[in-house]
Amino acid sequence: MYRLHYWPTPNGHKVTLFLEEMGLPYEIVPVNIRAGDQFRPEFLAIAPNNRMPALEDLADGVHLFESGAILLYLADKHGAFIAPASQAQKRAEVLQWLFWQMAGLGPMMGQANHFRNYAPEKIPYGIERYSNESARLLAVMDKRLADREFLAGADYSIADMAAFPWAKLGAPLLADTPMPNLQRWVKAIAERPATVRAYAVGDGPAFKVPEPTEAQKQMLFQQGAATVRR
Repeated sequence: MYRLHYWPTPNGHKVTLFLEEMGLPYEIVPVNIRAGDQFRPEFLAIAPNNRMPALEDLADGVHLFESGAILLYLADKHGAFIAPASQAQKRAEVLQWLFWQMAGLGPMMGQANHFRNYAPEKIPYGIERYSNESARLLAVMDKRLADREFLAGADYSIADMAAFPWAKLGAPLLADTPMPNLQRWVKAIAERPATVRAYAVGDGPAFKVPEPTEAQKQMLFQQGAATVRR
């Protein structure tokens, strides 16, 4: 049994994708990031970076944060969606694209979204810088998928689960040139029954909240060293 501390952000969706693919039992603990739930002591005890998501493995007494670490933990524990260590190259293919997403696609698209939609003033350089880099990364995906079904090869993996929520959002907005391989991949994953179930989790009534107020935007986007609560 797992307890998932969750809000329907792209990083939150990654973990429900895995849990639903495996049919694992889990409970959702909504963490309303607009209301500041991510700063509650009980959440910070398992997620000191105050970001989504965090997972508790109630059976083994393990808790962890960071979506990539959670996916890798679950994949290794259940022997699914990643090759074992004995298949070194196949495992490396998954790991490199998982870390590629964590270090590149997610952060760059997050910044593009911020400068395009939430920054208090429109800064052309910021919009162009992060939008262009996001588009470049999406093009890297499109090229990668030209001769394989999924990012790591023929098999659906945690690398695809990590990249899908971001690509699903970004491809329609940031891809100025046709990316047919990426579009095919997004469509195929979106149609998986487990993906449909995973996204339905974030449509529940607990997540129907108004658009963020200016005070909430400040709380979300203007954190600094002083906001780290010890």
